[in-house]
Amino acid sequence: MTLTPSHIIEYLFCPRFTYFEYVLGIPQYEEKSFKVLKGRETHELKAAQNIEYLRKRIGVTAKYINQYLTNGYLRGEVDEVLELKDGTMAPLDLKFAEYKDRIFDTYKTQLYCYAILIEENFGKKVNKGYLVYVRSKNFLVEVDIEEKEKIKVKKAAENIYEIIAKNFYPAATKYKKRCISCTYKNVCTH
Repeated sequence: MTLTPSHIIEYLFCPRFTYFEYVLGIPQYEEKSFKVLKGRETHELKAAQNIEYLRKRIGVTAKYINQYLTNGYLRGEVDEVLELKDGTMAPLDLKFAEYKDRIFDTYKTQLYCYAILIEENFGKKVNKGYLVYVRSKNFLVEVDIEEKEKIKVKKAAENIYEIIAKNFYPAATKYKKRCISCTYKNVCTH
């Protein structure tokens, strides 16, 4: 089993997501979520539209659209893998969201996962990633990709595999506000 950025994001939100979903097999039913469905629709629409002006602004020399990448423990489809003038590469991810002067950690984590996959599949360094906020007229945000963040993703993957392999019931998140909207709040003993 390889993990997706969603697995990593869920684990970092609360390690018990992994236990409930992959040890006990209790689904989240996120497929019915409006934002999930609208996001998929947006990806399909934006793949057909031209955002070339954004790419020129950040020094793109080549782009690879809808790249499904994998390694021994991680997999995901990157909206765009960009080659930059300085010889590095960068993920670009389209978000069906408005930019409100802050970047969610979940968005950053997704870019860190993609950075790992790009480096391992293309053999080029990734120093930054890009988010395009579709509902803010394709507002472009640059995110630094630091080595410590890639290490954090790799460690989360190791922990997820350990929970699954050992049927281990991990401690809940220390941020109790996260429990309020959790899909597992009715079965979790936080």
